[in-house]
Amino acid sequence: MLAILKKEINTFFASPIGYLVIGVFLLLNGLFLWVFKGEFNILDNGLASLSSFFLLAPWILIFLVPAVTMRSFSDEKKQGTLELLVTKPISHFQIVLGKYFGAFVLILMALIPTLLYVYTVSQLGNPEGNLDMGSTIGSYFGLLFLVGAYTAIGVFASTLSDNQIVAFIIAVFICFFFYFGFEGLSNYNLFNNLVYMENLGMSAHYNSMSRGVIDTRDLVYFISIALAFLLFTKLRIQKQ
Repeated sequence: MLAILKKEINTFFASPIGYLVIGVFLLLNGLFLWVFKGEFNILDNGLASLSSFFLLAPWILIFLVPAVTMRSFSDEKKQGTLELLVTKPISHFQIVLGKYFGAFVLILMALIPTLLYVYTVSQLGNPEGNLDMGSTIGSYFGLLFLVGAYTAIGVFASTLSDNQIVAFIIAVFICFFFYFGFEGLSNYNLFNNLVYMENLGMSAHYNSMSRGVIDTRDLVYFISIALAFLLFTKLRIQKQ
């Protein structure tokens, strides 16, 4: 598994993909948070808060994570190397985990520089340091688990086609549905409140963690989503 993990990371940074992903994520966040006028602009809000970043980041990641994961297995299938990979003396699940953590580490590298926002907003507060660190830490944990779920979905989508663009579109759709779809459906009261549709979506659990309360139900939810899609991925490559 570690060999595959290293290979994935080396592949990302041997080409422009790794640098492009990190650069695009930081550029988009920087423009919306500090340059463009609007509801996300921290300087216009007049509050020492990173809520704009934590509101914006999940939507950027819906597109960014699939862009990283779309080549995970689709590229192997297109080049005909997937059959060779599954004959290696490692389990199918280890192969899946190697691909998964390779993509996860790259997205994590894109998130680390955003810690500079925490320092900046803290210094801009009046008085200095007037920042709710509880909700900030909870939001970062929520973002971390959200990325984990997005990555698992993206890796699974990459097994569905040998075309990277198709894999990208499928991953974006599934991530969007799990993040916002259940919340949208909950407004229609389809099951007469017998099932709380909103709680089936990632947005409700992410927002819960963003309040600074780390609830085990939220952790179990995200871990369950990630494990489910990793198992689906394993089943897909077993059929190759």
